[in-house]
Amino acid sequence: MLSISAFAGIAALVGDPARANMLAALMDGRALTATELAGAAGITPQTASGHLAQLTEAGLLAVQRQGRHRYHRLASPGVATMLESIMAVAAASDGAGAVRRRPSPVVGPRDRALRRVRTCYDHLAGQLAVAMADRMVERGQLELSADGGAVTEAGAAFLRGLGVDLAPAPRRGGGRMFCRPCLDWSERRPHIAGTLGAALCGACFAQGWLRRIDGTRAVAVTPVGEMALRQAFAWSALGEDR
Repeated sequence: MLSISAFAGIAALVGDPARANMLAALMDGRALTATELAGAAGITPQTASGHLAQLTEAGLLAVQRQGRHRYHRLASPGVATMLESIMAVAAASDGAGAVRRRPSPVVGPRDRALRRVRTCYDHLAGQLAVAMADRMVERGQLELSADGGAVTEAGAAFLRGLGVDLAPAPRRGGGRMFCRPCLDWSERRPHIAGTLGAALCGACFAQGWLRRIDGTRAVAVTPVGEMALRQAFAWSALGEDR
């Protein structure tokens, strides 16, 4: 049964301008650090930490650790739906006809090549890698969750068609997870990691679709790779920067 006090508590949390700005900044699906969210809210990182603790305790945010960083994201699609509904009501009652909010924070590397595609250990990261994961999820070829991932039969057929060797992938690296999401540093959305991510990355290099750039983790997409990856993943923005 709905508790009126809990209902009022959630409303009060969302109703604070600083917290509202932080929640709005997370509506694009990215995960952001406390410092980035502080910038979005126009407050100090110390103040932001207190707000984020409250939002996390209330179940509105989830915290993900990646290396030495802590990233915050909306805890569930239900939270996003609630915020969208509030925004719609606010927009309808706003004289300007729109919800006014601070600009979304710029995250990740400013270098165009690193943002486009780079290596993340033995798998791919950046705009291309996130697009690969997105397309496979949209097509029902890949399932990703916070705990791991799985390739469907359709996904396995698709990857084999790209020259990805799936047979040895579960055995590489000993007990390493076959497929898992890895939060992308620049996109703040998941790309494919695990032995599957390594196999996909290896196939792209082996077929000459990608080539390494000396002295950097950035990776160049070759002309033949541009054509192949556009066709395989239907990414019309492959050669564009955001």
